Amino acid sequence: MILADCDILARLERGDIAIAPAPDLETQLQPASLDLRLGYDFQTFNYTRQALIDPADQATFEHLTTLTQLQDDERFLVHPGEFVLATTLEHVEIPNDLLARLEGRSSIGRLGIVIHSTAGFIDPGFKGKITLEISNLGHIAVALYPRMRICHLAFEEMSSPVRAGYGEKRGAKYQGQDAATASRLFQDNEFRKGS
Repeated sequence: MILADCDILARLERGDIAIAPAPDLETQLQPASLDLRLGYDFQTFNYTRQALIDPADQATFEHLTTLTQLQDDERFLVHPGEFVLATTLEHVEIPNDLLARLEGRSSIGRLGIVIHSTAGFIDPGFKGKITLEISNLGHIAVALYPRMRICHLAFEEMSSPVRAGYGEKRGAKYQGQDAATASRLFQDNEFRKGS
């Protein structure tokens, strides 16, 4: 069951769902979701420095991206065909009895900007800023600004609370992330030496 605005508000007020900085509910609370804003961090890929990404070779991840941190008055241009990682301004904490689904805002999508390629599922127990996988499917560059509403979260009730939330499970590679975080696929068990 997806939470309605009144249920999201009640869970925020009880502290079950934690969002920091606190959202402006007049602007960010929608009928069945909560808008999140774009943060200041972007990871851009260093396409010219290496030929491939090999999940079995951690060294191919070491210089894969470059971090760009914007100031309040700066914009970030996403060019046609470009793929970048960004982060939400908000740090979110999802309780063990909910999961969250991340979706792009329609107004952003109508410019050709996709907010996630596959990572639209936020596990129960997750704590941190959400890394966004941004692509420009259009034919013209689009400017993005820190603090603009970029996506929204819909919350769904679980049939029961999970036994172990995301951060309690071994291998929770992104728990507590505070910036746009590049892939840590090389940490998966199947790519560790001796597995």
